[in-house]
Amino acid sequence: MNFASDNVYGVHPKVLGALAAANEGTAPSYGGDVYTAQAEEKLKEVFGCDLRAFLVTSGTAANGLALSALTPGYGAVICHAEAHIAVDECNSPELFTGGAKILGLPAQGGKITPALVEKTLKGFIRGEHDPKPKAVSLTNATELGTCYAPHEVKAMSELIRPRGMKLHMDGARIANALAGLGVTPAELTWKAGVDALSFGATKNGAMMLEAVIFFDLPLAEDFAYRRMRGGQLMSKSRYLGAQMLAYLEDELWLENARRANRLALRLRDGLRQAAAIRIPNPVEANEVFAIMPRGLYDRLLAAGAKFYDWMPDSLGDAIAPDEVFARFVLSFATPEEDVDDFLRLVAKG
Repeated sequence: MNFASDNVYGVHPKVLGALAAANEGTAPSYGGDVYTAQAEEKLKEVFGCDLRAFLVTSGTAANGLALSALTPGYGAVICHAEAHIAVDECNSPELFTGGAKILGLPAQGGKITPALVEKTLKGFIRGEHDPKPKAVSLTNATELGTCYAPHEVKAMSELIRPRGMKLHMDGARIANALAGLGVTPAELTWKAGVDALSFGATKNGAMMLEAVIFFDLPLAEDFAYRRMRGGQLMSKSRYLGAQMLAYLEDELWLENARRANRLALRLRDGLRQAAAIRIPNPVEANEVFAIMPRGLYDRLLAAGAKFYDWMPDSLGDAIAPDEVFARFVLSFATPEEDVDDFLRLVAKG
């Protein structure tokens, strides 16, 4: 009963099979292989537009490198206070951008709004004494399992674009967001004004695979140098390209996300049956957050369940000192019986 993260589960068999097939024979190195070229073409097909895609091995690298193309070192990137780039990447965005300020804004539900960003931008009144606002980064799905709908993304883009700012999307769980929202990849990204996307695959069935995707093509100029300087140009690049092709083939990525999301809803519905548990946020992707008594939390851990006591910063006074804000993450590979077994434990108190 492991709900600690979607990272704890392994690689989808189809992706492993693609890696084994790519392992036969020889192939050009450093991105010159046919797999890498085909992966970019497949991403163009998936998103329905021209784009540039650069394969990397981690979400941290994807975010830091993407932001380095959007802001200079004297810039500022606005995001949610609990965004991965703000609290989970050990200043990697600051490193790759050469010192840009990551400005996290507290907001409920894991989402920042155009009104909140506009209010923040009005505070930049000291000219060169302030960092220059250069980008906004939206996490989709968010760190609290909610999702930005296309109209919300578009509203943010329309706010910042006249100010010369760019819009980045951290899509470590973008497949889950798309599955939850029921919209197309195009509708949630470039059609809504996203300039650069960190496209995640590792959490959803790949081994180690992310992509930096530029819909604003001029941003990709010199990005090959940024990737190389960041240590993310893999010599045996065919293994990244092969993963991406298998991940996207026959919508495997969306199939995986739909299963994880369905299990999240199943877990949510079961937890709602317990009088001592509250679900404060909508479950819109593959994460469930629940407020529960600490005693129950401790008993569930003692029974072998794995999940996290999460940061309750966005809840304010909604959580009591003897309660826990618990996070559960469902994977494409989570056994259904694990959800059922866990809910039986919860029902026992």
